Amino acid sequence: MCPEAAAPLVAAAKRRHELTRAKAIQAIRELDRAGTAVTFTAVAGQARVSRSWLYSQPDICRQIRQLREATGRSTTAPIPASQRASGTSLLRRLETAHAENRRLSGECAQLRAEIARLRRQIAHLLGEQRQAGAHARDPRQNTGDNTIR
Repeated sequence: MCPEAAAPLVAAAKRRHELTRAKAIQAIRELDRAGTAVTFTAVAGQARVSRSWLYSQPDICRQIRQLREATGRSTTAPIPASQRASGTSLLRRLETAHAENRRLSGECAQLRAEIARLRRQIAHLLGEQRQAGAHARDPRQNTGDNTIR
């Protein structure tokens, strides 16, 4: 076949290839948006292409694997990529949680100190009360002053 006659065939093959790629990418987006598990079988069925063709496209294959791994670890329904928290967002949430923990830790230290102070005060008052009760029962030690201080 002469090169001039092959040119339209090559152009048609390129168009078909790009159309097939577009269908596969669209199928991945739709499955992910719907929260459906993104697998090679699901994408092939949705896009009406073969699984072997999907495996032969490195970028599409990589995208399917990433989405499959991201949603395959969870036992709950998969979350579409557009709704997942970004790394930056998760980092900010972690920093906020650390700041809150530091704030609460300071408050806990103050509360522990207050509890220790109140326990010492209670122990002192119970000691005075016990001593006053012992003086009231023993007439030899009764000084006539039975007030609790």
